[in-house]
Amino acid sequence: MNSSLEQRKFVVPEVIVGYDAMKLAAQYLKHFSAKKTMIVTDKGVVGQNWFTQILGSLTAQGIDYMIFEDVSSNPKDYEAMLGAELFLAEDCDSLLAVGGGSPMDCAKCISIVSTNGGHILDYIGVDEIRLPGPPLVCIPTTAGTSADVSQFAIITDSHEHIKKAIISKKVVPDLALIDPIPLMTMDLYLTACTGMDALTHAIEAYVSNASSSITDIHALNAIKLVYEFLPLAVKEDRTIETMHQMLLGSMHAGFAFSNASLGAVHALAHSLGGVLDLPHGECNSILLQRLIAVNFDAAPLRYRRIAETIGIQTSGLSDEHVKLNLVEAISNLREIVGIPEAVTMPLPNKDTIASMVTSALTDPCMVTNPKELSYDEVEELYVHLFQKR
Repeated sequence: MNSSLEQRKFVVPEVIVGYDAMKLAAQYLKHFSAKKTMIVTDKGVVGQNWFTQILGSLTAQGIDYMIFEDVSSNPKDYEAMLGAELFLAEDCDSLLAVGGGSPMDCAKCISIVSTNGGHILDYIGVDEIRLPGPPLVCIPTTAGTSADVSQFAIITDSHEHIKKAIISKKVVPDLALIDPIPLMTMDLYLTACTGMDALTHAIEAYVSNASSSITDIHALNAIKLVYEFLPLAVKEDRTIETMHQMLLGSMHAGFAFSNASLGAVHALAHSLGGVLDLPHGECNSILLQRLIAVNFDAAPLRYRRIAETIGIQTSGLSDEHVKLNLVEAISNLREIVGIPEAVTMPLPNKDTIASMVTSALTDPCMVTNPKELSYDEVEELYVHLFQKR
């Protein structure tokens, strides 16, 4: 059968995109009959002027709230468990996640445990959640993680120090309010890391063995937008229109990877970021060009299309030549936005590397990678990440 005729599902939340979309949070929570909402965020968000406007709109609608801001940059299992305990103890009936991927993923995990009970790590894997959670509204403050539109929640196992994935349509938010205003206060390096995360989402979704004609459209749109606008987004004089375009790129990437899944870049990044507590987007940036080189021969036509989408001439060139040009283009983008080529920390010991390799090979994202990687290949990739070039 023609692969384009194979059955695929496509799940996305309700989405409102545009200036001041964040101010609709209270109105929609009111539609959900919310009386008290838990706002899941982080300490970097609560001091922003636009955040106080969100709080004011909740008060104006008669919605009580509590703020849960004990979320680290790589959210831990115990943070989600504490959040769920407080959610129930405070008689909350809804969730409003305001932040990047960390608060949004933590809010998803709070939703899971507060409704289904048990421990958050009980739900690792695909479709392990029995009951849907309370209403969840997301306001992303970065353009990259796409947690506001995805079926993924990433949580760090604090015992194993490994990031683990929960994948289920039951963690798809009810509403995403995609507003460029919060992005104007985002740190420039965080902008770079989350933007490269969005590009990685789109590239991995496009070459995924679970891709479809629907996800392809969104993936290619995302690649084009992020590649064009990320260099502008990391400048001090960036405009709100630039950040709006970055949000659109992140949204399209989210639509794509949430339904086509990801690949080896994310599988390796989850272990790397969990063990070393590095920013997720930074891990993806360091890995992306390397995995393109490794995977290219397994999906040459798809990587050629990616190259063409970012303006690389492919006509008359061999696959090897296109691969080198694409790797160089991604490497140049990473350098332009200021992300290092290698991990600047010392190489972990052999036992730690072995644990990382095992975790990466069993990560759900590895299942949809276009090429099956061996233990030795993954180990070599990890070791080379720590070698400065």
